[in-house]
Amino acid sequence: MPKVKQTRTGCVIAGGGPAGLMAGYLLARQGVDVTVLEKHGDFLRDFRGDTIHPSTLELMQELGVLDRFLKLPHQKVRQISVFFGEEEVPIGDFSHLPVTCPYIAMMPQWDFLDFIAGEAGKLPTFTLLMNAKASDLILQGERVAGVRVETRDEDLEIRADLVVAADGRHSTLRDAAGFVPDELGAPMDVLWMRLPRRESDPDEAFGRVSGRHMLVMINRGDYWQCAWLIDKGGFEAVREQGIGALRAAIAETAPFVADRTGALRDFGDVSLLTVAVNRLKTWHRQGFLCIGDAAHAMSPVGGVGVNLAIQDAVATANLLAKPLKEGYVGNGDLAAVQGRRLFPTVVTQKLQVFLQNRMLGRVLSSGAPVHPPAVMRLLQEFATLRRLPARIVGMGIRPEHIQV
Repeated sequence: MPKVKQTRTGCVIAGGGPAGLMAGYLLARQGVDVTVLEKHGDFLRDFRGDTIHPSTLELMQELGVLDRFLKLPHQKVRQISVFFGEEEVPIGDFSHLPVTCPYIAMMPQWDFLDFIAGEAGKLPTFTLLMNAKASDLILQGERVAGVRVETRDEDLEIRADLVVAADGRHSTLRDAAGFVPDELGAPMDVLWMRLPRRESDPDEAFGRVSGRHMLVMINRGDYWQCAWLIDKGGFEAVREQGIGALRAAIAETAPFVADRTGALRDFGDVSLLTVAVNRLKTWHRQGFLCIGDAAHAMSPVGGVGVNLAIQDAVATANLLAKPLKEGYVGNGDLAAVQGRRLFPTVVTQKLQVFLQNRMLGRVLSSGAPVHPPAVMRLLQEFATLRRLPARIVGMGIRPEHIQV
């Protein structure tokens, strides 16, 4: 049996996504010894959340790295609209937000993660282990005392004062802790794909509704990142109809890309996102905390999942750096993180579920032309009202700020 290497750190974080890397970076800035575990060898996964919200850009400003960050390739989204047929309904205007960058920056998530990892790597108390999978928890009585890790070369046992599960909606460590999230439901799944973009195409992100179809299109420079909504569990039915039927439906919904749908050669060019909206009742136990998708999976509505995860990370660092430096994190400290982040999570999820059921579900279940709901008519009529959805999407319900 191979020998297991044993090490110790102040905080070990499973998951090198936005929540895990940002939490590790911010804790290390305050002098906490942190080890972040990423099970892959790089961050190159396609069709992840690529929206960097104004609240996150404001954090980059607070960290003093915004100018360097904005040198990375990105597109700016200052307004979001939904087209019902050919009728445009503007629903969010970010340009009035009282922040340094009043827009959403569309940036590949791997570029964002590489940047944060690079900044964190300059700190002497930060360690990032790639190809390192957190496989189980180490228990000492009722307290979580560390994590078991599988790497290509050896197995590790990392003891720590705190283990943070930031390993996503299918969290291994959350399962090991015995936590099961409550499912809030979603009437749809999403097919992600790319279509070529031309200079004559629109600049901003938008959604298009036609018949019982809805397509969200995000400008990524030379291509559109597209989200095609389907009935929950309906992917096999879409596959049975064939790629030609999908191409035809997309062309009908967004006629200006009709001559480019051939870029979808087969279903190998299509990725399924199974939508889940769920939340843990309790995010912590002794020595253990869940944040980000491990604590609350978000709907893609509004693209706010990355934003919520990063806000969790900031609250975690603000509230736990001091007890971690003192060598002991109590249940009260962990409960304070959940208490800080639960309200914005609940409110955001309630809004997402409302929009899913009242608008998106109706689109998917109706074969008749869908007209803008009354509330959207108000947004169309009164430009000032568009600032509210922009505020909720762009800043969140309770934006966090870096305290040190």
